[in-house]
Amino acid sequence: MNKVAEKKTLPIHIAKALIFAYIVTAIILLLLSFILYKAQIPSGVVSVGVILAYILSTFVGGFFIGKKVEARKFLWGIAVGAIYFLIVIIISIIMNKAAFGSAGSIVTVLGMCLLGGMLGGMIS
Repeated sequence: MNKVAEKKTLPIHIAKALIFAYIVTAIILLLLSFILYKAQIPSGVVSVGVILAYILSTFVGGFFIGKKVEARKFLWGIAVGAIYFLIVIIISIIMNKAAFGSAGSIVTVLGMCLLGGMLGGMIS
């Protein structure tokens, strides 16, 4: 594929990677909420489930984008993880005004998203 065609399709690939990542997020959070509804699980387990949702979702997005691009797959995975994080932060701020509570937790979530995307890109 020539470079002009690659530049035109790259935003589409990124959008698809993000859509897949958010589909995985929705599935994990639905399963987690169903488990929470059926069994009274402690809040620590819920927190682990949310962390897994971040990591697995960005992994799937990074894996998808890594399959679509041919060079620097891990960087594109990081990019998908960063965009995923930005969208989550923006939605959190709009919906909750407090986002994640502290700067430390924001940095932790950013790190999880970036590492999940990078790992997905590297493995692809």
